[in-house]
Amino acid sequence: MRIFSNRAWLSNGWSENVAITIDDGAIASVETGTSAKPSDILVDTLLPAQANLHSHSFQRAMAGMTEFRAAGQDSFWTWRTLMYQFLDHLTPDQIEAIAALVFMEMQEAGYASVGEFHYVHNQPGGHFYDNRAELSARITAAATRSGIGLTHLPVLYSYGGIDKAPLSGGQQRFGNSVDGFFGLMEAIEKTMIGVPDDYHLGIAPHSLRATAPDELTRVTQQFGHRPVHMHIAEQPKEVLEISQWLGQRPVEWLLAHHDVDLDWCLIHATHMTQTETKAVARSGAVVGLCPITEANLGDGPFNGPEFIKNNGKYGIGSDSNIRISLTEELRTLEYSQRLRDLSRNVMVEESGSVGQYLYLSAAFAGAQALHRHAGRIETGFLADLVAIDSTDPYLCALAANQLFDGLCFAADDRVVTDLWSAGRHMVQHGRHIRREEILHDYRSAIGDLTNALNAA
Repeated sequence: MRIFSNRAWLSNGWSENVAITIDDGAIASVETGTSAKPSDILVDTLLPAQANLHSHSFQRAMAGMTEFRAAGQDSFWTWRTLMYQFLDHLTPDQIEAIAALVFMEMQEAGYASVGEFHYVHNQPGGHFYDNRAELSARITAAATRSGIGLTHLPVLYSYGGIDKAPLSGGQQRFGNSVDGFFGLMEAIEKTMIGVPDDYHLGIAPHSLRATAPDELTRVTQQFGHRPVHMHIAEQPKEVLEISQWLGQRPVEWLLAHHDVDLDWCLIHATHMTQTETKAVARSGAVVGLCPITEANLGDGPFNGPEFIKNNGKYGIGSDSNIRISLTEELRTLEYSQRLRDLSRNVMVEESGSVGQYLYLSAAFAGAQALHRHAGRIETGFLADLVAIDSTDPYLCALAANQLFDGLCFAADDRVVTDLWSAGRHMVQHGRHIRREEILHDYRSAIGDLTNALNAA
C-alpha cells in the first residue's frame, strides 16, 4: 500500500509531496518531494495518529443518563453508584456491540489504537462465566471487527474501598483475588492467540483503594514487564482516605514502594503536590489524562505547567466515553489550565505552537503507554496514520505551521478523512468502512438494554 499526501508531519517538521509505503502494518519507506502514482491513496495532510490510552468502553451506553442532579451535592461518588446500577443489566453481546461502536467512533475521531481498561469480568452478582475470559474475548472481538489497535488491560479489583472493604453491588462484576486474576490472565492469553501482531496484553491494578499493598506487589512482580495502568489521585476524597490508611498520599506511596518506570501509566493524577508532580515526571511514566471525563465528573484540572517544565510525558484517553472527540480532549486539557491560571497558551514549553506541542506530545507518549511502536511517521514505526483535510472551512485560512493549532482549537473531528491502524485502512472519506453494520448491532443491543433498565 502506498499513500501520497500533499504534506505530512515528519520528524524534522512539515514536508510536501510525501509518499508513505506500508508493508505488514509498518512504514516501509518515506519519500519526500515526489509525485503521486496512479495506484496511490491520495490524502491532503498526514499526521501520526493518536493512541487513546484509557477507555471503559461499556460506559459509552450511559452517555446522557447521569446529568440529572440528585438532591444534595452530586459528585463522582454519586455518579459511580449509578454506574454500578447500570452494570447489573449488561450482557456479553451488549458489551461487545457497545465496544465495537466505541472503537469505530475513536477511529473516526483520529485514534488508531486504544488501551481498554477492562474491569467487567463476571456475571451480575459476581459469578464467573464458564470461560473466565468471556468478556475480554468480547472486547478483543470488537477491536478486531473495528480494526483498531488494542492494548487490553484487564483490571485487578479486589476490594470495595480502603482497608480491604468488601465488594458490594455492581462491584461484584469486577471482583478477583490475586490468584483468580492470575487465572484470568492465563485464560485471556489463550483468547488472544491469532489476533493481529499489534495487539498487546497489559495489566491494570485498578487503584490503591481497590487493591492492597501486598497484592499490588504480587501482580506487578508477575506482570511488570507488560504495560501497567493504574488510577491514581483522581479525587480529593481518595487522596484523603489513602493518606489515612497507608500514611502517605497515593502518588507519594506508589513512588516509594514501586519501581514506577516507562512501563507505567498513571491515570488522571489530578491531585498531586508539586513534589509528586516533579517525581512522576522524572520517573518516565506516562500520565493518562482524560480531560472531557475529568471535567464531566468534576475531578479537577491536572498540574500541566509544572509537569511539562520537568519533561513529564502525558497522553490522552476518553475514559467514560461520554464524548469521543480527539480535538475536544486536547482543547479541554489546555482550557482547563487557562481557566485555573487565568492565562492563555499554557501547555507548551517556553514558547511556540500550543496545538503542535499538545498533539505531538500526546501522540508519542500515548504510544509508549500502550507499548506501541508508533506516534511518529518514520520507517520501521507502525503505520498508525491519520489524514485531515486542510481545505475544510475550519482550516483553509491557516498556513501549514498553524494547522495543529487549527486542529486542536478550531476544528472538530469531521476534518478527519482517513485513518490507518497498523496499516489497516479503516476510515475512508470520513467514515469507518464497517459503520453501518456496527451501528445496526449497537442499536439492537441498546434497545434490549434500555428495555431491561426500564423494567428494573
